[in-house]
Amino acid sequence: MIDVRSLTLIGFLSIWTFAATAQTIPVEVRATPIEAFDASGRIRIGAVEFRGGLALTSPDGNFGGLSGMALDATGDKLIALTDKGYWLSATLTSRDGRPAGLANVRMAPLMATDGRNLDSRGLGDSESLAVTGEGVVVGIERRHEIWRFPGPDPLASKGKQLISFKGIADLGFNEGIEALAAPPAGKPAALIAIAEQDPKDPSLLPGFLFSPLDKPVLVGRFAIERIDEFSATDMSVGPDGKVYLLERRYDPLRGVAMRIRRFELAQLVDGARLSGDVLMEAHRAAAIDNMEALAVTRDAAGEIVLTVLSDDNFSPLQRTVLLRFAVVQ
Repeated sequence: MIDVRSLTLIGFLSIWTFAATAQTIPVEVRATPIEAFDASGRIRIGAVEFRGGLALTSPDGNFGGLSGMALDATGDKLIALTDKGYWLSATLTSRDGRPAGLANVRMAPLMATDGRNLDSRGLGDSESLAVTGEGVVVGIERRHEIWRFPGPDPLASKGKQLISFKGIADLGFNEGIEALAAPPAGKPAALIAIAEQDPKDPSLLPGFLFSPLDKPVLVGRFAIERIDEFSATDMSVGPDGKVYLLERRYDPLRGVAMRIRRFELAQLVDGARLSGDVLMEAHRAAAIDNMEALAVTRDAAGEIVLTVLSDDNFSPLQRTVLLRFAVVQ
């Protein structure tokens, strides 16, 4: 099955190398291979297999805080967002099926139609993205807004507010929209959003459904059961038509943990309350950090591949890591 979103992303990414704007700058990123997922050397974790990873560093102070991500159908062309309101585009290179490095890395600030960057407007905390046929939509935390950046080149695009409504504004200050998806067929909604957690009910992760995409209105709400204090950090509609949800937990005693759950796309409808299937869970003994970005693709062998990125919060105590897994069950 061909992922229409990925085909659209190919078109966006194919011209990034040629885009030349005053705001776009090349960035050096160094990659150190992560050979083992944990000290035991295990490959199988739940329903997935570890397919390698990278620890990423850069001398550029704008690099880091990676929170939202999308990949093209090959799993090579990457677009991501940072907590300081920057785009990042790159080519993810591989060797023997394992991530090897980032090439052609470029960054540019998210810009508004008035010519100001979003960070200067208090809108720099970009946490989620979804690629659509008209451009890229971006979730902004703290101010709880969703913006659209039209056209084929998001790094050169100027965006404007698409959604801002009371249901989102009532979310916790730092618990806003962490996950966005735009299903190719526009069903069960043109745009699906999931917040980090519900400030009124700690047992739920709140979801929102919007249609149509050009002038979206809220058409439904759903909820995902929140398990063991994990919070939502990203989601992706895979080429298999299923929804994959990335979750993260942190507390001083247990440390950091990550989880990936899977849902049927058709289940995300108004009034639904869902649990999904847990594909994997990992804790601080594993090669993880604050995992906040997820992209789902299919490789040449037909396997569903999960690529996740961490947000280092621009802290010297944290890392930017990229990990890859293949779904085997």
